Amino acid sequence: MRILQLSDTHNQHARLAELPEADVVVHCGDFTENGTEEEVLDFLNWFAGLPYPHKLFVTGNHDLCLWDAEGIEDLPDGMHFLQDRGCVIDGVRFFGLAYNHPESLIPDGVDVLLTHEPPVMLLDKSAGTHWGNAPLRRRVLEVKPRYHLFGHAHEAWGVMKMEGIVFSNGALADNCNRLCRRPRWFTL
Repeated sequence: MRILQLSDTHNQHARLAELPEADVVVHCGDFTENGTEEEVLDFLNWFAGLPYPHKLFVTGNHDLCLWDAEGIEDLPDGMHFLQDRGCVIDGVRFFGLAYNHPESLIPDGVDVLLTHEPPVMLLDKSAGTHWGNAPLRRRVLEVKPRYHLFGHAHEAWGVMKMEGIVFSNGALADNCNRLCRRPRWFTL
């Protein structure tokens, strides 16, 4: 299974051209700038139109109008809003934790965890500050997913492996919210 990771596109998703082939595309939040319904609808229409069989996304701190949403009606087949929930694709267990929601909601047995926030001290330093979440780090190290995909800390874009977990900060924007990086993909 090939997974394409996007994060922190801040209303610039339409500028992403010639995306690589993948089985699953994930967006780790901050697809809007101001979190308005109009911005969310623009993103959802773009995301739904991508040529991937499976599309998964979680909210970020900018995606305000979806923070407390329990779901989104009428999403196309294969598109999942992982707001504190999971799905299984070809035997791979995905789970998405909404921005600023309790880490205790992350179940055991997850293969690929999607969050917006990074775990503290792991690919989380941007603008001189560590933006990571300490309880999230503790829970991720307990659950031990194969992959933890996130964004939020724009300058900390990168990949690292620790304790058998691949951590990936996929933030595509710089600190001025300009797209400056290409999406990354992983093969499970």
